[in-house]
Amino acid sequence: MTQRPRVRDRVRAKRLLQRAVAIVATAGAMTVLSATPAAAFAGDRTSQYWLDSGYGIQEAWKTTKGKGAVIAVMDTGIGKGPADFAGVTGGIDVSGVGSPDGRTPLGSEEERNHGSWVASLAAGRGDGSENEPLGVAPEATLLSISIGFPSSGATVPFIDQVSEGIHWAVDNGADVINMSFSTNTKEWDPSWDEAFKYAHDNDVIIVAAAGNRGSGTEMVGAPATIPGVLTVAGVDKSTKVSEGASTEGITIGVSAPSEELTGVSADGTRVQWAGTSGAAPIVAGMVALLRSAYPDMDANNIINRLIKTAHPTEYQGDEVPSSDYGYGLANVGDAINKDVETVDANPMGSLEKWITVNRRAEAENVEPPVDTTKVKALPPIEKSNPSVNPFLPTADTIRYVSVPAALLLGAGTLITLGAIGATRHAKRVARKK
Repeated sequence: MTQRPRVRDRVRAKRLLQRAVAIVATAGAMTVLSATPAAAFAGDRTSQYWLDSGYGIQEAWKTTKGKGAVIAVMDTGIGKGPADFAGVTGGIDVSGVGSPDGRTPLGSEEERNHGSWVASLAAGRGDGSENEPLGVAPEATLLSISIGFPSSGATVPFIDQVSEGIHWAVDNGADVINMSFSTNTKEWDPSWDEAFKYAHDNDVIIVAAAGNRGSGTEMVGAPATIPGVLTVAGVDKSTKVSEGASTEGITIGVSAPSEELTGVSADGTRVQWAGTSGAAPIVAGMVALLRSAYPDMDANNIINRLIKTAHPTEYQGDEVPSSDYGYGLANVGDAINKDVETVDANPMGSLEKWITVNRRAEAENVEPPVDTTKVKALPPIEKSNPSVNPFLPTADTIRYVSVPAALLLGAGTLITLGAIGATRHAKRVARKK
């Protein structure tokens, strides 16, 4: 069995401060992923069709209901009061406007309950009665990380909220972090590189919703595009991809129900809602069941078990994985019970390799720096006067060569002439005698 690293007490990694790439064009692009407004109804266990159909949850419950696993819900806050949320053991607000424990719902009327709906699907504990709704991993514990969307008046930038929330979840023992929101763009801020890698390095699985066509998201956006993240698409009761509640993209790992979902609001009210916001926590609950069943298995192999045992639907044909369904419908019963070959790497990709290739490419496209080093100038080279003819005498050659030579030549000439004259005079005197 692949051993899971014991690294919960690692010192929080240093934050990257780079903010070179914006993840959204406008603040409103950051959205929770509810495809339709919620409607109150008398929901009970009979409305939770995914617990009893082809997703293997009842089979998994024969082994575990999630005891010992920890699910961090990064959303608008999990309500206090309802017994359904008795499994919340801690929390934090990273928006700057919520309560320190992360339990004060934030945002618009629908957004305020969104975090509670998500939590109830992942690990709701019911109210004690036999027919009350339960989460996929009802014995798992929950961490509430409240983040603020535009309507909440958050005072902390969204990218920083997500980074802070990831670090807090990892440092506080999360096994899986659920993210039921989208930035509606494939790119993400470079600071998320470090935060998501921090989760991967500490063996924490991040589950993200693919996004909803009904809310204008045609293709998956970050965080669902980040390598290593387990991205979840949504299907209806017939297991056909939800036209209004699921986008498509090559990063999708598995599919889960996203329509006619039962949710518990912050005040305990039961509602029916839709969206990949609900598909993601169903799978996060499955991850918790696997983590409970295999406490020493690493994140790579937990993810691998889910995708390798997924059931391709009749609608995706032979395309596995497909851009609509990924590897197919997640089946946690098979993921727990079947023999699956172990892996050494995350089947959803390596963020570290992506960073090495893509961030380096971005850096190489930047204009090279200008060398501003100053070097002391050398003295100027003396230039010869182009008007001087080297074949004509200069003042120096006249002074030091020509004049002395002329004097010596003149003196020699005079001496010679004197000698000649003396000789001739001597000859004349001799003849007269």
